[in-house]
Amino acid sequence: MTTFTTADGTEIFYKDWGSGQPIVFHHGWPLSSDDWDAQMLFFLSKGYRVIAHDRRGHGRSTQTAHGNDMDTYAADVAALVAHLKLTNAVHIGHSTGGGEVARYVARHGAGHVAKAVLIGAVPPLMLKTAANPGGLPIEVFDGFRTSLAANRAQFYKEVPIPFYGFNREGVKVLDGVTENWWRQGMAGGIKAHYDCIKAFSETDFTEDLKAIDVPVLILHGDDDQIVPIADSAELSIKLVKHGTLKVYKGYPHGMCTTHADVINADLLAFIQG
Repeated sequence: MTTFTTADGTEIFYKDWGSGQPIVFHHGWPLSSDDWDAQMLFFLSKGYRVIAHDRRGHGRSTQTAHGNDMDTYAADVAALVAHLKLTNAVHIGHSTGGGEVARYVARHGAGHVAKAVLIGAVPPLMLKTAANPGGLPIEVFDGFRTSLAANRAQFYKEVPIPFYGFNREGVKVLDGVTENWWRQGMAGGIKAHYDCIKAFSETDFTEDLKAIDVPVLILHGDDDQIVPIADSAELSIKLVKHGTLKVYKGYPHGMCTTHADVINADLLAFIQG
């Protein structure tokens, strides 16, 4: 396996294929770089250098009991970028990975980033607060933590159903997709996954979004049952300087898998534009 070691001794697994302009993919919770299979293969075939890592505590990276927070995640990405000597990169993040992209680009990306993409992403803030009244109440995330701690394996059987919109009328359940979600989730560490719930739900990315100077593409399905569009993409587009929002009617949170052909084409158009 290909890994590099961060300053605190964490081994981060990554894939690095091809040549040309680099595209760095950031996965969602509690998955791994494998969640980008459809995009990695597509962009590799288009002549790009494609890179994806397993966030610490996820996939094949070290199952750390520390550093499972957005600042450290972004610092790990900066270390990966330095390790690979990347410049002019496009960073694409899904869900929690979208938050990771926002924080990385804002705090570490100067001189290294060409464009950024947020897909079904958690910014600016998922949690309901006085300043963010449309967010989800803390009880929702407490429920995630309770279910995770009680029976992670069963919880990870249940989450993919709304994740991919398989609970909607007329939508065929793809067993391979749900089983692959479960496989990726169970490969990671429970402590890191537990901590990451706080990271993706309570981190406020407002100032990160405001600080990003490169073009940003925001993609979101209007039937996203995991990260509701009204309190994410529709707010984020108002905060970025150079943003474009594209909404997909009826698409679920996991649209990079269920509608890969559409999403890939739109990503390619943005990168080439």
